[in-house]
Amino acid sequence: MPFTIAIIGRPNVGKSTLFNRLVGQKLALVDDMPGVTRDRREGEAKLHDLHFTIIDTAGLDEGPKGSLTARMQEQTETAIALADALFFVIDARIGLTPADRAFADFARRADKPVLLLANKSEGKHGELGAMESYALGLGDPIQISAEHGEGMGELYDAVSKLVAPTDDEDDEREETDEERAARPIRVAIVGRPNAGKSTLINHLLGEERLLTSPEAGTTRDSIAVEIEWKGRGFRIYDTAGLRRRSRIEEKLEKLSVADALRAVRFAEVVVLMMDAQNRFEEQDLRIADLIEREGRALVIAVNKWDLMEAKPGQISMLRRDADHWLPQVAGAPIVAVSGLMGEGIDRLMQAIVEAYAVWNRRVPTAALNRWFEGAIADNPPPAVSGRRLKLNYITQTKARPPSFVLFCSRADAIPQSYLRYLTNSMRETFELPGTPVRITLREKANPFAHKRKRPN
Repeated sequence: MPFTIAIIGRPNVGKSTLFNRLVGQKLALVDDMPGVTRDRREGEAKLHDLHFTIIDTAGLDEGPKGSLTARMQEQTETAIALADALFFVIDARIGLTPADRAFADFARRADKPVLLLANKSEGKHGELGAMESYALGLGDPIQISAEHGEGMGELYDAVSKLVAPTDDEDDEREETDEERAARPIRVAIVGRPNAGKSTLINHLLGEERLLTSPEAGTTRDSIAVEIEWKGRGFRIYDTAGLRRRSRIEEKLEKLSVADALRAVRFAEVVVLMMDAQNRFEEQDLRIADLIEREGRALVIAVNKWDLMEAKPGQISMLRRDADHWLPQVAGAPIVAVSGLMGEGIDRLMQAIVEAYAVWNRRVPTAALNRWFEGAIADNPPPAVSGRRLKLNYITQTKARPPSFVLFCSRADAIPQSYLRYLTNSMRETFELPGTPVRITLREKANPFAHKRKRPN
């Protein structure tokens, strides 16, 4: 188990900025508005030759029992319990506040090593605030600027007393095939706001790891959690709800949506979650189209199925609706679930595993050639401007998703309708339901093009 450090402090002192600095990526949303971070987020931090797990937390704040604020603090308390040490962050430009003093007592009661970080220490104002922090009784403050990277050397010196250095040669070692196979499947859960994404993941985990609320927009960051199902590892990303662009007005929501889209691009399988009572709305179709364009395997989860009146043939109707509205990913697995009641969870996880396998599928060359000859014989390409189109051969260039190159004459003249025919035929023949299939056209070089015409 790697050494774990939790970043704690009151809202808007720069905890997420420090988190991003240490993991080397902009994983956590950062904004001037307090309270942007709600769920706890984990990442792999690196300070020169020090490697450790870092946890970003919601700002320590008080609220009525059962409120969103109170549950945010519960997430922070859980992070503190999991951590081996704490970064207690204050805003040096503002100086100490009553909240800082109260939460310093909270940090002391955790009975774990605490490093006091005076963030935003650049300039004269930061110096004064850092001096004030001695009054907290948490030792010498480490003056840093998470935004500008100042004070990282001093932070390294303090952390090195807690974490043993590691050999960087291990990081440069190439991954073996066995290690790749053992890696968890990266799954992003996306959908419109309040579709039940966080509730579903909490049920998978068996705990309230992610904050949920009837109010749309509770999730802001794309939070990654690790789970295991039937011996297989999964890294599941909960994302902010995706609304139509015209309805997104606040800067923070724009950042949340951008974070969700980034999660889709880094995922291998994307679960599009819909509300059973309002399924296949325009925004659902737009999200599915985005997933297809990004080349990710798609699984459709129709949530809140427990609220639907039981009628015969409803699942078959879902299948027909999916193929009607999403012909570009025909055959994509569709599963009726209830994240709240835990219904259909095993079927959903099995669908994710199967979609991942299809996404990685390679078609044997001999079988591909036999199919290609048969497909052309059954439905030859049309003549364009009185000239016949010649399709020479096809080959698979890669998987993830299955991608093919079709060598032909006059690539720009082949109609899209004929490419759709080939794609659908390939899906049916080689059992590639739901996954994007890429066919790239390439003109075969004319071996006689370099020869000049003979004079008459």
